[in-house]
Amino acid sequence: MYQALYRKYRPNCFSDVVGEEHITDILKSELRSNKIFHAYLFTGPRGTGKTSCAKILAKAVNCLDLHDGDACCECESCRAIAEGDVLDITEIDAASNNGVENIRDLKEQVSYAPTSSKYRVYIIDEVHMLSIGAFNALLKTLEEPPAHIIFILATTEVHKLPATILSRCQRFDFHRIPTEAIVKRIQYIAEKEGFTVEPAAAEMIATLSDGGMRDALSTLDLCAARSHNITEADVMSVCSLAGDSYCRELADCILKADVGAALSMVDRLHKNAVDLQRLCNEMISHYRNLMVARTVKNPGSLIICAPKELESLKQQAVNYPLEGIINALNVLTTSLDRMSMCDRRTEFETAMVKLCTPSLDTTPSALLDRLERLERMMKYQGPKATSTASAAAQSEPVQNEEMTIISDDEIPEIPDDSEVVETALTDETNSEETLETAETAETTVAPSNAPEPFEAWADVLSELLKSAPLLAAVLNGSNAYVKDDILLIDCQNEQFFQFMRSEEPIYREQIRNAVNTVVGRTFRLGPYKKAVPEPEDPLQNIIEKLKSLEVPGSED
Repeated sequence: MYQALYRKYRPNCFSDVVGEEHITDILKSELRSNKIFHAYLFTGPRGTGKTSCAKILAKAVNCLDLHDGDACCECESCRAIAEGDVLDITEIDAASNNGVENIRDLKEQVSYAPTSSKYRVYIIDEVHMLSIGAFNALLKTLEEPPAHIIFILATTEVHKLPATILSRCQRFDFHRIPTEAIVKRIQYIAEKEGFTVEPAAAEMIATLSDGGMRDALSTLDLCAARSHNITEADVMSVCSLAGDSYCRELADCILKADVGAALSMVDRLHKNAVDLQRLCNEMISHYRNLMVARTVKNPGSLIICAPKELESLKQQAVNYPLEGIINALNVLTTSLDRMSMCDRRTEFETAMVKLCTPSLDTTPSALLDRLERLERMMKYQGPKATSTASAAAQSEPVQNEEMTIISDDEIPEIPDDSEVVETALTDETNSEETLETAETAETTVAPSNAPEPFEAWADVLSELLKSAPLLAAVLNGSNAYVKDDILLIDCQNEQFFQFMRSEEPIYREQIRNAVNTVVGRTFRLGPYKKAVPEPEDPLQNIIEKLKSLEVPGSED
């Protein structure tokens, strides 16, 4: 009979345990010094090695030839325990033996001496399933067992254990196994079994296992049955995954408020046998990654994905308001909880409609967010902008053509307007001549064509300080002006011009999003061109001075 990979490659000694060195090192140290406790408690997520370590500990305490605190796996005792021929090692499933009578039977057996080993070891798995009466019956025996008895309790829900039980055990907390360690183990097993696993596929399996080695090896077993050269597509097919690209597309549909496109994609995925409950989980993970990418300066250490996918996440996160991400997480989490009680497809489609139509969301957080947007936009646009603010409060998407960046060459030439703005906004000169020049220019240039100061720029910089601190630092001390639908940024920092000319749109998108968040409007961007004063004519200055001195003959 075929033996599953997680059973075939179960650790035989502490040195084989992956990712739990903080526990195995302590246990080996205790065995080296012969400090063996009467009761151990192993707790942690599923598939992290609790039962395996319990069996290894039972083997090690009875080993006839310990090697640095670890079982030798070669002596008579170790071989007998590995083959299951030792009556002194007893495993109890507390889920099916959770009554008082079961614990009474155990207490009667405890009084007997070991038949062939040094210690009798009782491994009670899922101990949190014991009834209150069973726990009470176990207390006295657990506190003062005979010298030849060792209890090892294992559980995934330690909070359900009474404090009286916890206080009588030496507790070890197992952690989720790091993704890198699981990937190495997968590649090792694949090499031993004679098949190959692409790095991206191994990483996907490790990510889906959520830190559990048993789940990872079970998934690897399924993939190996499908192909001897396991690819990312094989993993997605075996696990009925939609894939990260579909999650990005759905998130884009939500951002654009395109209900039709979102429901069409859900229908296509459903027809392709994608599990919508798992898709909901994937969407939650995707929005979690967007939240991290939106709030953390270097998200690479917190997001497990390929470098290319990380860049895609960063670019999408730039366009996504944080409140929208948090709202999506709340809606999807609620839908996931409800999927066990109603039709999965209907529930998931309802979640998509809610996310694409913010006006349907009547939760206090959504209403407060919409009111905040209205107040912020009314502050800068005035009562006339009520309709615009209402539309913006519903998070209407901005069309791509409105997001066009214009380069220096595309900025409309407005030298006269710039001169008027310069004289009106700077205090470099207050001479009557300058004022006369400004008045003359105002008569020749229509005031509506002159760039106006952008009053909300200080609030935009404050928003950038939260969402893009680096860009906020570069724009420190800058000003901005508005001409039609163009936002002209007056910044003397050379790095700002590098950002504007960069092929990567991330910095320009950050500015646009910050402006849109503050005033509810999207502008095209460009640098502000200051007017260059014309050079003075020295000869004309001399003539003017002669006229002022009324020198005879100067008029000739």
